[in-house]
Amino acid sequence: MTYSVNCSILLTELPLLERPAAAKAAGFDAVEFWWPFETSVPGDAAVTSFERTITDAGVQLTGLNFDAGDMPAGDRGLVSWKGRCSEFRDNIDVVAGIGGRLGCKAFNALYGNRQGDQTPEAQDELAVENLAAAAAGVARIGGTVLLESVSGAPRYPLRTAEDALRAISRVRQETGADNIKFLADFYHLAVNGEDVAVVIENHAQDFGHIQIADDPGRGAPETGGLPLDTWIARSRQLGYDGYIGLEYREPADSAFTWVTRKRAGG
Repeated sequence: MTYSVNCSILLTELPLLERPAAAKAAGFDAVEFWWPFETSVPGDAAVTSFERTITDAGVQLTGLNFDAGDMPAGDRGLVSWKGRCSEFRDNIDVVAGIGGRLGCKAFNALYGNRQGDQTPEAQDELAVENLAAAAAGVARIGGTVLLESVSGAPRYPLRTAEDALRAISRVRQETGADNIKFLADFYHLAVNGEDVAVVIENHAQDFGHIQIADDPGRGAPETGGLPLDTWIARSRQLGYDGYIGLEYREPADSAFTWVTRKRAGG
């Protein structure tokens, strides 16, 4: 099984730039990150330091988020946020630059919360424009934009697989962008009440990436009741051949015990 450790939510006891090496020491060859900088356009030194951390650790960066705003404060993306369009557009070149230098091809664009001073229609129209711009920006390095459904954010409008797939379809139809796919986060889908098995049967061919966590608690696999192995296996049977992103919360000393058991055949 090819796993990618999300170093923005795991190994948080360590400074951010020490986490890729820790993931490598734990036996993983791939990592992914939410946007790891405080601004959409960080300085060259910060970008270089981040890239060197990845290469020095000997891991592959397999996923990177576009800037999503202040996530701890509740922001969930800039894609549909009128007033921050220039930030998102400026971020595209930075993301594509990092991806090109590190060989990363998958880039998650969080859609953004509904804003009280804007109509949903206006936000959705802006999202089409920004997602098309992001798709064009990463296309030059062979990249794919990912769009996901999210739980725990009441003002985030993409809650079901159909919500996200409808948005993706609109971008394709109105702009011709074809390098945009669905990020199937099994945890978010399950928490939002989706029948994940049905989503897999109907849309595995649309998956650009899979992320997992168990429920309840968004903990490590085997700490809850979700049939993650079954869902992953069926996705593989239906043609998904990418990484499985580990995007859960678990203390570092126990974060990967379930993987150790699996590798040992337990």
